[in-house]
Amino acid sequence: MDYDIIIGLEIHVQLQTESKMFSWCGTEFGLPPNTQTDPVSLGLPGTLPVMNRKAFELALKTAVALHAEIAPFTKWDRKNYYYPDLPKNYQISQYDLPFSHGGWIAIPRRKDGGGGGRCGLTRVHLEEDTGKLMHAAGGLSEVDLNRAGIPLLEIVTDPDIRSPADARGCLEELRLTLRYLGVSDCEMQEGSLRCDANVNLHIHRDGDTIATPIVEIKNLNSFRAVEKALIYEIERQYKKWRDDGLTIKDAAKTTRGWSDAEEVTKPQREKETASDYRYFPEPDLVPVVADLAWLARIRESIGELPAARRDRFESEYGLSPYDANVLVEQGQDVADYYDDVARATGQYKLASNWIQQDVLRTIKEKKMSVAEFPVAPAALADLINRVERGELNTNQGREILGRMIETGDPAEIIIEMGGYRMVSDRDQIAAAVDAAVAANPQAIDELKRGKKKPEAVKGFLRGQVMKQTGGKANPALVGELLEAKLAESLQ
Repeated sequence: MDYDIIIGLEIHVQLQTESKMFSWCGTEFGLPPNTQTDPVSLGLPGTLPVMNRKAFELALKTAVALHAEIAPFTKWDRKNYYYPDLPKNYQISQYDLPFSHGGWIAIPRRKDGGGGGRCGLTRVHLEEDTGKLMHAAGGLSEVDLNRAGIPLLEIVTDPDIRSPADARGCLEELRLTLRYLGVSDCEMQEGSLRCDANVNLHIHRDGDTIATPIVEIKNLNSFRAVEKALIYEIERQYKKWRDDGLTIKDAAKTTRGWSDAEEVTKPQREKETASDYRYFPEPDLVPVVADLAWLARIRESIGELPAARRDRFESEYGLSPYDANVLVEQGQDVADYYDDVARATGQYKLASNWIQQDVLRTIKEKKMSVAEFPVAPAALADLINRVERGELNTNQGREILGRMIETGDPAEIIIEMGGYRMVSDRDQIAAAVDAAVAANPQAIDELKRGKKKPEAVKGFLRGQVMKQTGGKANPALVGELLEAKLAESLQ
């Protein structure tokens, strides 16, 4: 390509608090329209805001985790604009003295080898959310003010992202980090995580760099939409520049909306500037001072974050980057579950396999969380250890795990009641091997004449032996004795 892609993100995150940013009103999602309101969020005359301390602490926790620099002194500002979903006709936000600036988000490595590095942050600041407009048929619009006043964290990145895939990866990594922090559920379909993307191109021509006008893309309701909208907009901007030659010096920043159904961006308006919002200090709220003791308590509350946990799973447990990422991206509960099983067994890769193949499949099928999974980490570790010691073969182990999930009983009880004991008696298995070979002379004949490969014949006969022993034969011993018997038959 003869151009560079320049992408920055503006991400809004609803914080997980029980009350709104500046009032006692609740924040529960999904209630009937306009039932989650109060005089403050409705902007009634004579009301005064009071800052939600919990919301400020969650914001601080996020900024610290994102490596931002925390300002010791921060204030609130009024951002004035006249939208139907903003009853006060201004939003309490932060302008020139946000509570943090700087920091970065990791851009994850992708399977295709792309990604990696960091995306810098311009600022993380706190504000109150607006309501929601719902556009009905016939050109009518209705407003729901339930979310008006909910604590909203705005995370503004630097224009460091160079591809739509990296934008999606950066956003997914941020969501995972916020969930590990416990500051938000980050459900895009519920509006608790929203993203606007800013994009333009730096086109290289004859030793010069030509920048196209910046476009802000709105209405991005999924990670897929973020990636697809950016792909479309990049192609649109390049074609438009070839047609009219407009540069960033010739045109103001504009806003376009993404249509998921048509998979195109559509023009909405020119972008407002700071002067349009007529910011001034909020007179009804005192500034906030974040002292060192408060910040120390916040830092102590931050546990192991996704990037650090991936690194540890690879370095401490020897997992592949793929396995480490699968376990970490499922969420903190799954990663904690794996940690407990891995440490109790010492079989790190084996524990990963059982959790990925059995535990994750089960919780997906049964639509449960890992906290609701009926087999505790210690119980799964006990089962894995029994398989590893040779008391059970893998198939028996998985069958027993299924019974543990159904009944909640430990492996020991299910083993005793079901007769699950692996047969490791050499003479007994040798007799079963002899019987299998004697009952299937055609298999030996086909092996001798080269019509079937040794592994195919061995696999068939192994199945016959396992059938005779009810699936209880020691697989390693079966393999050893079959190898010897086939070698003998070929002499």
